[in-house]
Amino acid sequence: MNQNKMLLRFLLFCFPWMFISGCVAYNSGDKGEIPVREKSASYKGLIMAGYQGWFNADGDGAGRGWNHYWKNQRLAPGSCKFDYWPEMSEYPVQYNSPFYFSDGKQATLFSSYDESTVDLHFKWMKEYGIDGVFIQRFVTNLNNPVSYGHNQKVLASAFKAAERHGRILCIMYDLSGIAAGEETLLMEDWKKLVEQYQLKNENRLDNYLCHNGKPLVVVWGAGFNDNRKYGLKEVRTIVDFLKNDSLYGGFSVMLGVPTYWRTLKNDTQSDTLLHTIVRSADIVQPWFVGRFNEETYLGFKDLLRDDMAWCKENGPDYVPVVFPGFSWHNMYPNYPSNQIPRNKGQFYWKQLAGVLSLGAEMVYVAMFDEIDEGTAIFKCAHQVPVGESVFVPLDEEIPSDHYLWLTGQAGRMLRKEIPVSAEMPMKTHN
Repeated sequence: MNQNKMLLRFLLFCFPWMFISGCVAYNSGDKGEIPVREKSASYKGLIMAGYQGWFNADGDGAGRGWNHYWKNQRLAPGSCKFDYWPEMSEYPVQYNSPFYFSDGKQATLFSSYDESTVDLHFKWMKEYGIDGVFIQRFVTNLNNPVSYGHNQKVLASAFKAAERHGRILCIMYDLSGIAAGEETLLMEDWKKLVEQYQLKNENRLDNYLCHNGKPLVVVWGAGFNDNRKYGLKEVRTIVDFLKNDSLYGGFSVMLGVPTYWRTLKNDTQSDTLLHTIVRSADIVQPWFVGRFNEETYLGFKDLLRDDMAWCKENGPDYVPVVFPGFSWHNMYPNYPSNQIPRNKGQFYWKQLAGVLSLGAEMVYVAMFDEIDEGTAIFKCAHQVPVGESVFVPLDEEIPSDHYLWLTGQAGRMLRKEIPVSAEMPMKTHN
């Protein structure tokens, strides 16, 4: 046997992951960037964020007006649904809004419909060492031609940007709002996406997230007890289709569940069918946004620890959710502005360090761009418009990229490039 064949056999035996094609992981650079792609087959070792991509501006060509900015289809001081203002200085395309700063300057906003917006966001992911995002795809939008057109444009832009900047993406179906029987909308849409993006062709998957050696798809919204019009039966049908359909199955599945999915209490249906479905999934992702603040987080670490132990015993991998803060006062005025304060990143870092210290192998950040509920980690503004609507300014003591940078640092700790630290790191350069 020649030396080349002996070397190949050695590598196959010791490092089989090096030869699994069609899926993505990354090696990081010295500055937190992750420019070098390697083939792999796992979410493990990656830090990913949710990506809504649902913002529109009047005149952007999508025909949705100021969607997700406006309230009751009217955008004006006192009539909006977002609490954080994006830092707009880097956006190539900007739209004048009806809001003004204290100096009289008109404030601008972006549209997710513009390819340049999505490209900028993926550029930031590369710059700060964030592996990629889960593209949110609401099933209720699939039979609305205007909303569907927007979602298709954003997804196409995301695939282009992921390739350009060496990031990865994954499709996340959100079941919120559907009725029993409408699970077929998801399945028919998935068939189209599999064909359009060649998701079963390993040569086309350099920028699509895989797990357990297969492309991953997320089904979010299983087991919530908030009077949804679909149930666990429909969820099981979807999961079975994605994993086992003879033509369009064969994929790994991540299941988004309520906080108390394991005990079947509080926000969760008391039905053991949920556990059956979770066991059939590849990853389970409990939803934590809004469930605790900086003072009450400590008790949730015990919940996390027990969740992770259950998963080790029962099969699926576990991904914890972290979020920087929470505020949706402009959407729901009865709730206070800055309801769960960020505390200059201390709240966010407490969660990141917490899940890493517990041995989390992957992380889901909620969210990259959701300024509606004040969970966005992308660049937000220190100076915000004044007037009837109340916006939460970013703390002056931290830069606008603070949460992007912290996310990248957590990624480095996840990959064991630097030690896990309970103390929040701070940038030493501009």
